[in-house]
Amino acid sequence: MMVDFALDAERNLGMDPRTAIAHACSLRFRPIMMTTCAAIAGALPLAIASGDGTEMRRPLGISIVGGLVLSQLLTVYTTPVVYLYVHRYWKRGKRAAAPAFPDAGPPVNA
Repeated sequence: MMVDFALDAERNLGMDPRTAIAHACSLRFRPIMMTTCAAIAGALPLAIASGDGTEMRRPLGISIVGGLVLSQLLTVYTTPVVYLYVHRYWKRGKRAAAPAFPDAGPPVNA
């Protein structure tokens, strides 16, 4: 969603890529965090439960909570960086594919 919002900001608001992804991150940070926190809150009882039979469920809860925290950190920090690298690579590729003389006209036969 961050990338979609950044592309929309670039196209419709005329922002440069760095400003667009910063704007997208500020818009999408709260919904992303709320979704992740809700999922963690749902899995937390599995991770901290005690009593009979919890030795089977506790590893599942710990892995869910740990996976959500790790993926959240990776997503929030790496998505803008990857977006900027891909945008830079794509821009460089477009420049290399452009003809040297874009409007030279038809060749002249002498």
